[in-house]
Amino acid sequence: MSTPKKQSIFERLYIGNGAFDIVGKRKRWYLIFGGLMLICLASIVLRGFNFGIDFKGGTKIQLPSSSASGQISVERVETVFTEAINKEPAAVQLVGTGANQTIQIKSEALTVDEVRLVKNALFEQLKPQSPNGESTVAQISDSAVSGTWGGEISRQALWALAVFLVLVTVFLALYFEKWMAVAALVALFHDIIVAAGIYSIVGFEVTPATVIGLLTILGFSLYDTVVVFDKVKENTRGLLGLTRRTYAETANLALNQVLMRSINTSIIALLPVLGLLVIGVGLLGVGTLGDLALVMAAGMLAGVLSSIFLATPLLVDLKMTEPKFKQQAERVAQRRANVARKADTAEGDEAETDVSDDEALNAELRREKAMAIAAGVPSRTPKASDARRKPSGRPTGKKRR
Repeated sequence: MSTPKKQSIFERLYIGNGAFDIVGKRKRWYLIFGGLMLICLASIVLRGFNFGIDFKGGTKIQLPSSSASGQISVERVETVFTEAINKEPAAVQLVGTGANQTIQIKSEALTVDEVRLVKNALFEQLKPQSPNGESTVAQISDSAVSGTWGGEISRQALWALAVFLVLVTVFLALYFEKWMAVAALVALFHDIIVAAGIYSIVGFEVTPATVIGLLTILGFSLYDTVVVFDKVKENTRGLLGLTRRTYAETANLALNQVLMRSINTSIIALLPVLGLLVIGVGLLGVGTLGDLALVMAAGMLAGVLSSIFLATPLLVDLKMTEPKFKQQAERVAQRRANVARKADTAEGDEAETDVSDDEALNAELRREKAMAIAAGVPSRTPKASDARRKPSGRPTGKKRR
């Protein structure tokens, strides 16, 4: 018998026949996601965030990135700023591209005299010039940023988040059930913590665009979870009256059936975000587009992983707290034990039948041998077909006339 060809991982993904035991290994996923959340929470609490001047308030100075002698480097601008007022800037970034590219300096709130000293030092040592070749101190602009606006953005974002979570909970509880709502909210909370923790660990600057991007990813994370739960709901309809699969096995099969769809959806959704990140950071310099794309990329990746490896396994554990699903799992186990016992019994009966047939054949051979000796005929070793022939009391042959 030829052994069946082993399917590749891509074939198993597209077939969706339950070959990946994701739910069965849920303890492993709990440890991984739990450890990741602990690391992110520890960084958020102990290290905090690198808030931009939109939240803290400060001074923003901007100058052209080109001069008569060539391109002005960011490091050179930092050095001139520090030497002018003996303070280090919070951030110095290239913004824009081409002839309109500028260098943006963000610092704590500066006095009028400190701003004047910095602008004079930048002009005298760097000689920045505009795209039309003009080089004056007026080409260096400054503005004061109040932290009130960033704080107001944060408060509005928190209110929006609270309303969003309440509406999501009501929707999931009505459309699906309470345990699906709980599992989806846990996965959503995980995505928020991980996305925020990445910003805290890496030290990315938190801007109003970051807050907007964080709210944007919640919808994507929830969408992928709802797709998986909808398939689980479809597969488990009427499950309590069946004994073929347990709830965990049925949920795992549903997860396998939509696994390829989740991967494809995530890749298609991430491509424009990565394009936005490349354009925002690589071409236009660090700015609003870069901040928005960065948090969206981190949150979407966390969202698709949590919807597959966290939400559904957690749903299974929550459902198994109900007695009716425990009893159904026991009936499934009992049915499988009965089937295995019957299979073993059938094999035993078949083996016993084989033994009885052998004994009958040997007994018949012994009787034929005894009758041949009594008739004076040399014994012979009969063929298998002769053993089934009725033995005769006299030698066979034609009578003489």
